[in-house]
Formats: sequence, structure tokens, C-alpha cells
Amino acid sequence: MSEPPYTNRLIKETSPYLRQHAHNPVAWQPWDQAALAQARCEEKPILLSIGYSACHWCHVMAHESFEDEATARVMNELFVNIKVDREERPDLDKIYQTAFQLMNRRAGGWPLTMFLMHDDQLPFVGGTYFPKTPRYGMPAFTEVLRRISGYYRQQRDVLREQNQLLLDALRFEISAPAAGMAVLNGAPLQVARDQLVRGFDPVNGGFGAAPKFPHPTSLERLLRHWAISAQQSAVDRESETVVLTTLRKMALGGIYDQLGGGFYRYSVDARWEIPHFEKMLYDNGPLLALYAQAWQATHDPLFRTVTEETSGWVMREMQSPDGGYYATLDADSEGEEGKFYLWAPEQARVLLDAEDYAVVAPYYGPRPAPQF
Repeated sequence: MSEPPYTNRLIKETSPYLRQHAHNPVAWQPWDQAALAQARCEEKPILLSIGYSACHWCHVMAHESFEDEATARVMNELFVNIKVDREERPDLDKIYQTAFQLMNRRAGGWPLTMFLMHDDQLPFVGGTYFPKTPRYGMPAFTEVLRRISGYYRQQRDVLREQNQLLLDALRFEISAPAAGMAVLNGAPLQVARDQLVRGFDPVNGGFGAAPKFPHPTSLERLLRHWAISAQQSAVDRESETVVLTTLRKMALGGIYDQLGGGFYRYSVDARWEIPHFEKMLYDNGPLLALYAQAWQATHDPLFRTVTEETSGWVMREMQSPDGGYYATLDADSEGEEGKFYLWAPEQARVLLDAEDYAVVAPYYGPRPAPQF
């Protein structure tokens, strides 16, 4: 077997995600003193890429750009390139996700692509996924790289002024010192309740438009608010509607694995029909607790079924033989997103008689026209 043509410093790492990139033509380095010292010595900005092993769009960007020799040449010439596994370094991920949100006024995600100053690692611009060629209203990744590098060389003083404002905001966000004489009351909880109710999708459940995430902590807040209001004989029907409608819509939708149990990462549409086929332990843990609490509050058999099936999936597929639990199940199998989970109509017909298939087909949707 021939040796791979490229090997970078990630080959010595233990993270599965970092090792996935060890043979990229990009001269990736881990986040360590050697990489940071090189950036300071060469006065090159840092291209920081944060992801994790089961991230679908991380794979897409890797195949399009990081495995491409021409793109790698531009990256290696203009930047010191550092890869971080968010599951290994959640501290770094939190810092740079927070910075992205402050700079872009929207939530980030993975892959997170941030460009940092060469000496103090403060970010000055960032994005998430960048396409190799102009697409989705975005320029080609190499064009982005050249523009950023040129601006860094010509406007470094301007960036430092901008970064001081960002640094002040980051310090406030991350440290969040408590006021010594602050009075604790229920006002923030009421504000949170009101904001969540305003953002509710009354037709499909959940909050906002597509892509739609479960937001278990927000739903738990409303569930508790409703339960307390019921105990006080002033039932909050709006909170009740939001949380129970959303839990039922998700449980009966494609974001929930109807055969195997457990929830996927998010729905790409507003109706919870078409999932992004990634299963995260940190999503399913809170959702498992939430559905158990919802069953305790309502005795709705649907919530009990979801609780039992999800806990069964966690113990069956996510529990390691050596103890502990795996963090994620990849969205991709055999190079395709969701292939493991997709059923063609003929596959369902083999397992079901005509009477059962007549019920299953309109409900679960196996039909000749593709749903993607």
C-alpha cells in the first residue's frame, strides 16, 4: 500500500476528527504553542477551522476545499492553518462561536471558519461553511482567502481598533460577573417565556422558520412555567400550547427516528419532515429528560413511547463496551448523507402486506418521488 502524498502535524493527534485531516494537502496544525509561535514569527494571520467528526458540512468543506491541492496552496501560502475538534476543546469553540455571534449578529455553527490576528489570536472576521466555487450567494473560498489576506496586510491597525471593542464584549460575555447587590426575582423568566411564545410557529410547532432545531432547554422552561401556573390555579394556556404542540409535532415527524428511536440534529424544513441525519448525544440527553417530564405532566402515551424508544436507542447504539457513551452518529454513510436511514417504497413493500402498506405509505411517505 502506497504512502499518502501528504501528511501534516495532525497525524500525531488522538482526536478522530483531527486525524481525518492528517493527510490533507493543507498544512494543518493542532492548537498548540508551536502553531501559535509560527504565526507570530511569520506574521501570518491564523485560519482557524473548528468542527467535529460527525459534522456533515465539515465533511463537505473538507472534500471540496481541504483535499484540493490548489486551494491548499493558497491556504498554506497566506495563513497558518489550525484545526480544532470542538468535542476535544469546547472552551475554544465557545470563545470563537461567541465571537462569531457578536460579529455577525446571528448564530454560528460548524464548520466554524475564523480568521485570527497572528499575535493575540483575536478574531477579525469569520464564517461557517465556504463553498469551493461561487455558490449559495457566496464567493469562492480561495477568493475569500485572498481578500482577507490582502486586507490584513493593508489594514492591520484598523483591525486592532475593531478588536478592542470585540475583546471588551467577549470579556463581558464569557466572564459575566454578577452584580454584588443584584436582586433575584422572576422577571427574567417571564421575559424568556414571553419571547418564546412570540417566536412560536402555531402551525408546525417549534420556533421560527427552517432550518428548525428542537431547543429542548427552551421547551423545558415553558413546560416548567406551565406546570407551576397550573399549581397556582392560573393555567398558562399559551405556554401549554407551545410546548405540547412542539413535542407532539417533533415526535410524529421526520426529525424523530420512527424505527430506531432518538432525535436527529435538526429539520431542514419547517414541518419537521426532512432531518439532517446526525444524532448527537447532547441533543438526545436533554430531549429524553424533556419527554419524560412531559409524560409525568400529561400522561400522554406518545411522550412515554418516545422516552422509552429514545432511552433504548441511547443504550443500544451509543453506549461504549468500555463504558461511557459515544458523542455522535455521523449523518453520512457510504459517502451519502442519510443513506443508512432512507427507505425506498419497494423495501417497505417487501416487509409489509398490502393492508399495512396502505397505512404506512401516506403516513411515513415512501413514494417514488424523492423527498430531498
